[in-house]
Amino acid sequence: MTASQRPFPLPRKLERDLARALTFWTKLKRRDAEMPFWDDVKLSEIPQLSDRLVMIDAFDKPNRFRVAFALIGADVVAAYGGDLAGKFLDEIEIRRPLQFIVSQCSATVESRAPTYYRHAVAGRPRGKGAAKGSYSRLLLPLWGEGRIGMLLGAFSFKE
Repeated sequence: MTASQRPFPLPRKLERDLARALTFWTKLKRRDAEMPFWDDVKLSEIPQLSDRLVMIDAFDKPNRFRVAFALIGADVVAAYGGDLAGKFLDEIEIRRPLQFIVSQCSATVESRAPTYYRHAVAGRPRGKGAAKGSYSRLLLPLWGEGRIGMLLGAFSFKE
């Protein structure tokens, strides 16, 4: 499968915070592994991103995704407008910043590769061409117990 055939492909250039998260993830890989092990992730090693990160448990048979307890950044909770810790993504109200998150989680697991989603709000551009309320999201697969058992998510918000 080529990158152009994958849903949620990475853009040529990532937002600064998302690029930092991707670099962190890449450096965690062991030797020739295609992805890091989830138990190697120590979010304390990237404190500058902690408010914009989320860890998502990935279950199979059936495929389901749950926000890991106490592993969701304050900026993500604030943008959503409620606590998500411990909740399955298919049981919550889908709204900013979680549009298409279940689809993106599934694509990340299936492709075994990082995925990217950008939500652009219609309206007058602000800052570097982004409208207020726009955001981007990067999901990174993590290996554990013989499968992709967790996803690391990073968000970039335009307020």
